[in-house]
Amino acid sequence: MAPVLEKQHPGAAGSGDNNNEEEEGQNLWTSILSEVSTRSSSKLPSGKNILVFGEDGSGKTTLMAKLQGADHNKKGRGLEYLYLSVHDEDRDDLTRCNVWILDGDLYHKGLLKFAVTPQSLPDCLAVFVVDMSRPWTIMESLQKWASVLRDHVDKLKIPPEDMREMEQKMVKAFQEYTEPEDATPSSPRRAPTAGEDEAIVLPLGDNTLTHNLGIPVLIVCTKCDAVSVLEKEHDYREEHFDFIQSYIRRFCLQYGAGLIYTSVKEEKNLDLLYKYIVHKMYDFQFVTPALVVEKDAVFIPSGWDNEKKIGILHENFTTVRPEDPFEDFITKPPVRKLVHDKEISAEDEQVFLMKQQSLLAKQPATPTRGATVSESPGRTTSGSPRPSGRTIQPTVTSGSPMAAVKKPDPSMKAGAANEGVLANFFNSLLSKKTGAPGSPGSVKHSRKHCITLLSAGDH
Repeated sequence: MAPVLEKQHPGAAGSGDNNNEEEEGQNLWTSILSEVSTRSSSKLPSGKNILVFGEDGSGKTTLMAKLQGADHNKKGRGLEYLYLSVHDEDRDDLTRCNVWILDGDLYHKGLLKFAVTPQSLPDCLAVFVVDMSRPWTIMESLQKWASVLRDHVDKLKIPPEDMREMEQKMVKAFQEYTEPEDATPSSPRRAPTAGEDEAIVLPLGDNTLTHNLGIPVLIVCTKCDAVSVLEKEHDYREEHFDFIQSYIRRFCLQYGAGLIYTSVKEEKNLDLLYKYIVHKMYDFQFVTPALVVEKDAVFIPSGWDNEKKIGILHENFTTVRPEDPFEDFITKPPVRKLVHDKEISAEDEQVFLMKQQSLLAKQPATPTRGATVSESPGRTTSGSPRPSGRTIQPTVTSGSPMAAVKKPDPSMKAGAANEGVLANFFNSLLSKKTGAPGSPGSVKHSRKHCITLLSAGDH
């Protein structure tokens, strides 16, 4: 018997198509979710922190605000916060890097507990900022702030095995540094090469990473445009700047730190600083080699330097040795200008006038015309002239200079007589009747008489 073919329902085929469409839809959602999960795993990490240390006035806040792309005019206290925007162009991803700036006063060092915790320490980068316009403060500042960070890390009480792992990571990063000549700048992220793990690493020097903090460290010298000022005003020579660089680089070796000279005023090495920071924090590709030719634009990445390369600077030393104390050769100049300014400062106007008033009060009274200095105190307070024949009043004290005068001076007699004639003349005019001065004759006669008397007085 032939097999009986079952007659399919017209809707059977349609139901099969719907199942295929549902499967395709599920596969589409699966692929979308897979892509999203892949992208999320490769996104830039968040929660990275930059810890900035430095003295007041070193320019640390201005420097980080410049990297942020903002003009920072506000001066904060304690612990300042800002962030850097980090953009991955290859994946079109954006994240924020936290920046914590500690105040230059050691009183505020306890605020580090809000920026650095045992959980966030592995994601931190320490930046020590020093001021090249005041080079005599550089080494003291570096030692001070490195000690502050070390004390804070010790207070976090991180388990020894975790701390050892962080320190080994720093040692490996220092040893595996390679010159970036062969790097291709097409991708912002560093692509690991085959056999990278099998690369042979050289042992560290005796003075390298002896103060391992377990996190990357960067030394930034700000205000390097002051190099020319130091040469002109303080007689700094090439030897001084080589000596400063030698000390800083030896400090960098102890902490496995990088070194960069910057100038916000001239916008020197700012872009390079930003690229190196994101390279250390997010493993972006970095293609700039070490720069040691220009004394005001030095750049030494972590892992490049060693004691032999630093010794090249020592070959140019003539008046100083590499082991000489830093503060003995890089001394603080005396404040000569401030003392000079104080010497030529103008005296206050009121003080000057009070001095003149006191001097005038100490001087004797001005003698009258025709009288000697010794005779001037003998004048009465009324100021009216006395005839030469007038006797001395009994009220005059024995200590008066006039009491000692026994015989009047002839010249004094003539002058006093003339003054007496003038006084009598004017008194007579005042004592005349009211209508008398109004007559023409009397006025004419008075004028003539006045001129005659004045002429006689002059003689």
